[in-house]
This record gives sequence, structure tokens and C-alpha cells, in this order.
Amino acid sequence: MSRREAPPGAEAPGLDVRLAGRRGGFALDAAFTAPARGVTALFGPSGSGKTSLLRSIAGLVRLAGRVVAGGEVWQEGERFVPPHRRAVGYVFQEASLFAHLTVEANLVYGARRTEGGVDAGLRREVVALLSLAPLLSRSTADLSGGERQRVAIGRAILSRPRLMLMDEPLSGLDHLAKNEILPFLERLGSSLDLPILYVSHDLAEIERLADRIVVVEDGRIRAAGGLNAALTDVGLGFVRDPRAAAVLPARVTAYAAEDGLSELDLCGQSLFVEGIGAAEIGIERRVRIAASDVSLARAPLGPSTILNALRVEIVAIEPGTGAADLAILLALEGAADFTFVAKVTRRSAGRLELAVGDRLFAQIKSVSLATSPMPRSR
Repeated sequence: MSRREAPPGAEAPGLDVRLAGRRGGFALDAAFTAPARGVTALFGPSGSGKTSLLRSIAGLVRLAGRVVAGGEVWQEGERFVPPHRRAVGYVFQEASLFAHLTVEANLVYGARRTEGGVDAGLRREVVALLSLAPLLSRSTADLSGGERQRVAIGRAILSRPRLMLMDEPLSGLDHLAKNEILPFLERLGSSLDLPILYVSHDLAEIERLADRIVVVEDGRIRAAGGLNAALTDVGLGFVRDPRAAAVLPARVTAYAAEDGLSELDLCGQSLFVEGIGAAEIGIERRVRIAASDVSLARAPLGPSTILNALRVEIVAIEPGTGAADLAILLALEGAADFTFVAKVTRRSAGRLELAVGDRLFAQIKSVSLATSPMPRSR
């Protein structure tokens, strides 16, 4: 495959997109970058242009602009690399496997048609990553929805793409199938050395899987950047949602086998969570803090069943979704970028006389793991 490299200078992002044009009566105008590895979510309501944007990046729809993946220019000016020459691994809502072929044959189908054929070492890694070994000799007709998607993802990876595009891969699955495949999707961001664009309108999926987010609205990019920065950006409105949450990185520092809890360091403050063993001491994990699980106090936490209390400062006070509640945006003491939200009633806020700039204690009823280990830096 002929290549045209990006200009020399600072290291290029994994993906650089600048696209604009019309599809029928729908106008798309999108510009964003994504890092060289990890999951970047395209989030927005149905009809906002997420899938059209994905198809344009793949070259299936031609819009004016620029697309650069892994330093290779796929589109700029008059240059337009056709879809079949773009090293894209595309996973659709429906797995679309070949019914007459076994899982093994489906898995390597695309790779056999690439330069160099099937990479045996990569095949072993993919089979292990997606736990496909027990399925290889089976007919695709005998697979569950989650199993079919795992095969489709494996097939896309084995084509050795520069970019993975995943268009709502869980939308056609029931709750049990989603829970079956989510752990495998979690592993991809930390295991694959390439950018992944993941389309969804389900914020819970994105909180669990994504490192960054691109918010799409009416064909335009409303925001693009780190996941938690968007989740706690008062201008985007996520903080006012009843299901508002924050996703923050924390490092595992200790494990107490007697009570099954691990201690995590969150910018010098301690969090206690379950579900992590001693083997992960020293590893960075992401934790999810739901706004509904946070209460505020002016005095340090006394004897209580609540284990987690963080020193915080009020950054903003926003109306909630109801007449009685408020969304309080908090930053960790000494760490302005580490923000999360507390949902409190107006009456409680009035009793405590809460104001921007106040230093408080945030008592957290429950802290859950948001995902598998954080992606390794390149």
C-alpha cells in the first residue's frame, strides 16, 4: 500500500479528522483528534451524525476535508484513498459473519486478503484476548450475540488496522449479552496499539469503556477531550443529569485480604473499593463516583459506616433536573483537574450555606470500578 506521511515535526495524533459537507438534508461539520491508543467515544443522540462521521472516516462517504490515521494521509485536498485501501477495522452493530464458515475461518477471513496474510502471533494474541479458543471449530450459527461480536472484533483486529471503528456494537444485544462482552471491550483500549473510535448514545457504556469523548450534536462537535472533563463540564449539562457521575484515575496502593478491600491513591487522598486483588498493587485504575452517592459535610467524618471522605472545594453550583435539587461541582483539594459532582437538595445546600469556594468533606457512599487497568502510554 502506498503511503503519504504526515509532515515532520511534533508527533502526530493517532487520528486527525477535519470533515464537512452535506448528506441529503443533513449537514456535517466535524473536527477533532484522537490519541494513538485508547478508546475515544463519539457520543450523541440518535440522528446526531455519529455513524455518518464514522462512515466518512472509513471513506464509505466522501466529504470535503482531511483524515490522517497513524501518520498516513487518507484524505486531503484532491487526495482520497478509497475504503478498501484504508487500514480500518470496522465493527458494525450486526456482526455479519459468514454462515457457511467456522469461527476460525471467519476470524482469519479478512487477514488472508491483506498484504502478508495471517499473522500467527497476532492471531494467538487475539484468540487469548477475546477468549475465542473454545469457539474456533464451531459454526457461527451456534454462537450467542456476544460471541458473534467477539468474533467480529477479532476479525477486525487481525486485518492489522491503523484504526478501529466500532458503531454501537452492543446496541443489538440484550442485557445478559452486553454484560458478557463488556469485559472484552474493556481490555481492547489497554491492549491494542491503535486508536479506537467507539460510537454510542449510552453514557453508561462510555463511562466504562472510553478514555476520551467527542460530543456530537446536530452534525457538529460540541466538545472533544478527556472523558471526565466533559462529564463535569457545566456547559455540556451532564452534571445536571440524575445519573451524573465522574470517572477518575487512581493508583492501587494496598489490599486488605481480611475485609476484601483495596486502598487507592487519588491525588494524595485515599479511596477504598472492592473488586481488586493484591496482584494489582501499583496499577492505575479508573473509579466511577456517582453524584447520587456523594454527600457533603463541613466537619471531618466521624464514626460512620461510610469509608470514603475526600477534602474538596466547591467549583460551581448548578440547578438540578428537579425543582428541589442542585448539582454541586467539586474539585479535589489541591487538584483542580480532578472534579466530580454531588447531588443535594436545595434545602440541604441552604442549611449548610454552600457557596463557590467553600472547602468541605465529600462523603462517598459507594465507589465502583469504572473499567479495567488504564491504557499504557506509548
